[in-house]
Amino acid sequence: MPLNAVIVVDKPAGWTSHDVVAKMRGILHERSIGHLGTLDPMATGVLPLLTGRMTRLAQFYTMADKAYEGTIRLGFATDTYDADGEPLGPIAPEVKVSLEEVRAASVGFVGSLCQSPPLISAKKIAGVPAYKLARRKQAVELRPVNVEIRGFEVTGVDGDFVHFSCRVSSGTYVRSLAHELGMKLGMGAHLASLRRTESSEFSLAQAHALEEIAQGMAQERIATLLVHPRRLLPEMPCVTANAEAIGKIRHGRAVNLPEMSRSKWVKVFAGQSDLICVAKRVAGTLFHPKVVLMEVEGSKVV
Repeated sequence: MPLNAVIVVDKPAGWTSHDVVAKMRGILHERSIGHLGTLDPMATGVLPLLTGRMTRLAQFYTMADKAYEGTIRLGFATDTYDADGEPLGPIAPEVKVSLEEVRAASVGFVGSLCQSPPLISAKKIAGVPAYKLARRKQAVELRPVNVEIRGFEVTGVDGDFVHFSCRVSSGTYVRSLAHELGMKLGMGAHLASLRRTESSEFSLAQAHALEEIAQGMAQERIATLLVHPRRLLPEMPCVTANAEAIGKIRHGRAVNLPEMSRSKWVKVFAGQSDLICVAKRVAGTLFHPKVVLMEVEGSKVV
């Protein structure tokens, strides 16, 4: 039976997001799995996965904010803007910079920025990822994109390593911020480590190692590792539908939800944990099911 769920993986270093999805397909015995935002191979942390019919909710997470903690190494830049790349120029034998100097250089990072993505990135040019063109030594020109840096805090300086935390909008490259910090300080810099601590409403407290998930599946306790459906999309209120409303939703018809007159979107449940649709208000208290997460088997919701 398909697993329709949301589970948060603590992505290990050295794995691509696609690697994690492929591994989870084997662990969960579920082909339909998608993630909510790529993490670079060197990065670790929160990688939310949607499985089965829950993949239909991905559209609501395309603009989700992310939060990170990490370190930036000063003294030389790399072609990828992170520790996986090749140095661009000589490595500084010694770096002398104070916490105050680094914080002063990072002041302009907060707010709306026009950011140039790294040439070695998954950004596509005519359908081809930029990193593939760059590695073929082909010309790569990526347009700057507008991003929002909600917060950027330098928490410490240890020799040539800068420790930081940040909260950014979707589409932001944290390694570009590391590169730009080096330029502002008049020296090269690159992202040395990165850990995603939050993605939308999902946090490290909900994240599980791949080994833990595999063990949970083997011991038939995978349900204890899943995110409860009522915790999804917290900006939308929840409502429990009666039998008449469930019947209408099953056939794609609008339903009357009197208690939701002030909401634009609502999560509709059959019982406490069966999320059957996300509905949008069309007029007054009338809601139309926009994303239906139920299927019909006779008269039973499955």
